[in-house]
Amino acid sequence: MALLSLLVSPVTVAIALPLWFIFYYAVPYFTTYRELSHVPGPLIAKFSNVWVGLSARRGRKFAAVDAAHRKYGKVVRIGFNHVSIADERGLNIVYGHGNGFLKDHYYEAFIAKTPGMFNVRDRAEHTRKRKIISHAFSPRSVAEFEPHMAANLQRWVKQLDHIAASPSSITPNDGFSRYNAMPWFSYLAFDIIGDLAFGLPFGMVDKGKDETESQLVVGGPVSYTPAVEVLNRRGEISSTLGLLPALRPIARYLPDPFFRKGIAAVENLTGIAVAAVASRLDAAEKGIVDNRNDILSRLLQAKDAHGQPMGRAELTAEALTQLIAGSDTISNTACAVFYWILHGERQAPNSIVPRLQQELDGAIDSHTEIANYSKVRELPFLRRCIDEGMRLHSTSAIGLPRIVAAPGPGVDFDRFHFPPGTVLSVPSYTIHHMAEIWGEDVEEFKPDRWLKLTPRQKLCFNPFSYGPRACVGQNVAIMELQLIIGTLFHRYEFALYQSVLESHEGFSKKPKDCYAGIKLRSRS
Repeated sequence: MALLSLLVSPVTVAIALPLWFIFYYAVPYFTTYRELSHVPGPLIAKFSNVWVGLSARRGRKFAAVDAAHRKYGKVVRIGFNHVSIADERGLNIVYGHGNGFLKDHYYEAFIAKTPGMFNVRDRAEHTRKRKIISHAFSPRSVAEFEPHMAANLQRWVKQLDHIAASPSSITPNDGFSRYNAMPWFSYLAFDIIGDLAFGLPFGMVDKGKDETESQLVVGGPVSYTPAVEVLNRRGEISSTLGLLPALRPIARYLPDPFFRKGIAAVENLTGIAVAAVASRLDAAEKGIVDNRNDILSRLLQAKDAHGQPMGRAELTAEALTQLIAGSDTISNTACAVFYWILHGERQAPNSIVPRLQQELDGAIDSHTEIANYSKVRELPFLRRCIDEGMRLHSTSAIGLPRIVAAPGPGVDFDRFHFPPGTVLSVPSYTIHHMAEIWGEDVEEFKPDRWLKLTPRQKLCFNPFSYGPRACVGQNVAIMELQLIIGTLFHRYEFALYQSVLESHEGFSKKPKDCYAGIKLRSRS
């Protein structure tokens, strides 16, 4: 008892804590990571990931890193072994082909049961997966996805027509109906990816509600889950625990409900994929012919270099990846592009929306409810509006972390040397908002800047990442955005009812709300 009292005495604690801090944080600073000691950054970030981890916990990592670059310069130490490079030259160094870098351990926090192409760290395994999955996103496959997108857009338009026909008493007397556009972008994106990746929409558009089926284990009970909310929580918790890995084993036991609810969200999101994939796989295993042209049918047909198909667990993991990538990023980006088009019109009346509508009217028949891809895919002003919206919002706003390969000499950037084991990243939000690259009007929505891009601007723009791990589904994403934005501005008039688009960041950067007025266009 005397020994126990001594161990927990205030004097012992007062001595032990500083010693623990020195050995856990300070010693690596002066030994293992001494070559990074001259890299500027927040003081606490030089010793631990607490600074960047807490920024992720608050959903503001992109803003914290951006502020650090504005204070300290292009090269900033944001973690004990993590350096952020806000320079377009860093894209090829960090993400380019043949550099041998690995994805950081950060991605392990995104693995639910089986690694998918997004979070697998092994290079050979990623190459195997990408070869299989790229088949599902070939130009021919992408073209065959349009009927599924069109069917969901038709249902979406019917709901928007109903909203437009019901002006609210709190709306200004201008004929518009006030609504929050953000949830409706989420409902559409989830239904489209449900149709493409699982063979059936989740039904959110028809219900006008964030709800879908979930099954935690194959054959287990089916429950109903708010998928959009679950996906948001999953991104927040995984990003935070990816940066604070010491908390992963104890996260569900921490008093902060953020962690407990986040862990449950990861499990529920996996359950959504399990429930959605099970029926298609069960039918395939029974020899039932599947004639659908969608992502899951392509994955079911695909084989690796040894002629082996993916097993159930791997298929579920890849379907989950598509669910996340095809819903969250599309809904966030579509909402942001929608906002920025209206904001640009508000700042410079008659300079954006009339031009966009004139272009759309010239390509789409007046009686057509939704856009056809063959009609809008080559529309230049529509594409410039989408690109400018993606630049300003930067849905993938964070710097995706990569580890400098070992063994090896490390890499050099300007006056800095980064030894093996250093984690490097290039923050998309920051390089998309640098005045030295984009000009003094960097914060303005100006689609025509895309008419005369400089070489730096062309290299800098990376909404789908860069190099061998760039988004495999980017062609599908652009197609979907063109159909959504084209349909909206061809069919409706809008008024913008909020001054700024506030965002919260999990893995991707999500608009919180987007309040607008909507009414059907009157065309003679």
